[in-house]
Amino acid sequence: MTLYKIDEVATACNLTKRTLRYYEEIGLVSPQRSDGGTRLYSQTDIDRLKKIINARDVLGFSLQELQHYVKVTEMLNDQREQYRNTTDEEERRQQLIEMNKTLDQQLHMVDEKLNRIYAFKADAELLRQRIQEGLAQLN
Repeated sequence: MTLYKIDEVATACNLTKRTLRYYEEIGLVSPQRSDGGTRLYSQTDIDRLKKIINARDVLGFSLQELQHYVKVTEMLNDQREQYRNTTDEEERRQQLIEMNKTLDQQLHMVDEKLNRIYAFKADAELLRQRIQEGLAQLN
């Protein structure tokens, strides 16, 4: 397995080393350590960081929301792994039910963010409408 140093990961993810260390401190990522204490990241760590960055940038998640998002994502990944390793039909059904609940949590987070974005947009559109009405009255 190839491991990457913090400089390489920072470049690959377009983050600063300071941000990577902070993300480790708050539990968003857990790199391995070499015997000398150097942080070493796997490709899985890099992929995870890219998903975190995507959630942060695209959805505008706060750090607290990112922590919750990561927790839910890890739960979903664990459930998927358990599902793959189960052959009993009833256990598989239960796993799918649990996965569905976990995915509902993740989608709820996205829906909440989207609702706030739509409310912000509606406020801006209302202001634009008022400005256009004011301009029309002045013409």
